[in-house]
Amino acid sequence: MRIFVASAPLLGHVFPMIPLARALRDAGHEVLVATAGHGLAARRHDLPVEDIAPNLRFGRIAGRVLLGHPLIARAELAGEGGLRGLSRIFAAVNDEMADGAVALADRYEPDLVVHEPLAVFGALAAARRGAPAVVHENSLFDPAELTRSTAARLGKTFQRHGVPSLPASAGSMTISPTSVVGPRSGMPMRYEPVSVPGEIPDWLREPPRSCPRILVSRSTVDGPWESPMVAAVTAAPEVDAEFVLVRPDDSIIGRELADNVRTVDWIPINDVLPTCAGIVHHGGAGSIFGALAGGTPQLMTPGAGDRKHNAQLVARRGAGLAVSARDIVAAHLKKLVEDPALTAQAHEVRTEMAAMPAPEELVPRLEKLAA
Repeated sequence: MRIFVASAPLLGHVFPMIPLARALRDAGHEVLVATAGHGLAARRHDLPVEDIAPNLRFGRIAGRVLLGHPLIARAELAGEGGLRGLSRIFAAVNDEMADGAVALADRYEPDLVVHEPLAVFGALAAARRGAPAVVHENSLFDPAELTRSTAARLGKTFQRHGVPSLPASAGSMTISPTSVVGPRSGMPMRYEPVSVPGEIPDWLREPPRSCPRILVSRSTVDGPWESPMVAAVTAAPEVDAEFVLVRPDDSIIGRELADNVRTVDWIPINDVLPTCAGIVHHGGAGSIFGALAGGTPQLMTPGAGDRKHNAQLVARRGAGLAVSARDIVAAHLKKLVEDPALTAQAHEVRTEMAAMPAPEELVPRLEKLAA
């Protein structure tokens, strides 16, 4: 069986799909990932990847769309745009990726297409080939709503390739824990963290002996949002913890840091989380899923896109704190690693996610769909 895996051109979109792609490959099926941009990092995980839009620049597209809709842009940057901004941005991204996706699918002739909600070009390619398409959730937004809202802006793209409209999905997979997002349709599947490969320093392989460790990370996508690093560094001298900054941003480089603050470059964050008592991050879905799966309390900074939505859901569940970057103070960081209720709730969600079916358990169901 040939499986076509479609992802938007971002790390946080393609990485959640890698465990299922590997499971299908390990079951003897041929798998090909279709993406672009940062999504090409999937090549570093031993999967064949095709760049279907070599000239695509995500930042350029997002900037153009938001400049054309200033009111939506303002709401989007505040994390209050809902699907209005996301659907416009990713419709434009999909339009640039559609031609390459269709051409690749025509050559590859897939038996099944697996696509994430914001890679609607996967559903288009499936419809062209008469192959079933299934949606692979990769965020805390409802995947069906994401897919529909993006497809609704792609009428001309579908018509260009002879497809009247978005066809009905053959199925879907959900990786979000019910206690965080509520009940969802689709096949539950365990989230298995995937990180950017990197070298872990020896000192980071075990928890520090004298105090808890707090990991501080930032988005892999540049944009007009605040990083939590400055606030964490400023508060660090007042907190009895070891702070580890992952890829310090420009405002940190060259700054004199407290004795309890250390820095590292790219590391496989999910492999390091077991040594940490807490993590501070930007609120992206990949960071949130990784911390939830690891049972690590998290402090998230609500922000643009889906980040406010994500942070509020996790904070409501009790597994983390939602604090804007400019408002983070020592008391928040102390609570992150000292509050037993946060740790208990984070562990509950970890247990819930661990009980979901592993990706390899879904392979027979996908085989039946393709058959």
